[in-house]
Amino acid sequence: MPYLLIRHKVKDFATWKPVFDAHGEFRKANGSKGGMVCTSADDPNEVVILLEWDTVENARKFTESPGLREAMEKAGVADKPDVYHLKEAGKAAS
Repeated sequence: MPYLLIRHKVKDFATWKPVFDAHGEFRKANGSKGGMVCTSADDPNEVVILLEWDTVENARKFTESPGLREAMEKAGVADKPDVYHLKEAGKAAS
């Protein structure tokens, strides 16, 4: 299963999150299967997003799309995101 991992800082999580949620239909239309949002335990404005994707190719297209850049600007992303395109390599032991 392909995944998309994004880490970035935002100006204000409470402002960022509704824009992220509203962007969900765009993600879904581009192959996202949903995922999770986490914040750093030390900085609530540092966000890590892990999304399951239908294909690595569609995830790459999404990360290069003008629609994503516009949403990030509107939401108040405060730094250059770290973006990782991942493929599952096995389960971790407990």
